[in-house]
Amino acid sequence: MKKRLRKKLHKGEFKEMGFYVRFRLPQDIGEEDLDNFLDQFFKEALESRGLGFGGSGYHEWDGFVAVDGRGSVTEEQRQEVENWFRNHPRVLEYEVSDLRDAWYENRGWPPASEPVGGDAPSGEGMEPA
Repeated sequence: MKKRLRKKLHKGEFKEMGFYVRFRLPQDIGEEDLDNFLDQFFKEALESRGLGFGGSGYHEWDGFVAVDGRGSVTEEQRQEVENWFRNHPRVLEYEVSDLRDAWYENRGWPPASEPVGGDAPSGEGMEPA
């Protein structure tokens, strides 16, 4: 495959990697506290590392983290985001997947049979939404 086509199709040296995240917040979190948490998440865990998030939720969130623009997430960035979840007092449970192809691998959270890179602090994984 020619280089121009590999670039257009995000193949080979142009492959872009990202990872899935899933996290749960307290049921009694207020709207203002939720907004503050999300501001922290976007600024501290993502934007400061050049990352973006596509996902949704309220008390339970899930989505995909990728580079904001072209490029791949590094294992170091993935680990830093996982550590941010681990150390945030509002996060009750979280999961962070291994790096995966942002364009061609499964859409949605990895199936239960696939190993997940991160673990909930309690040692138990979250149930699929």
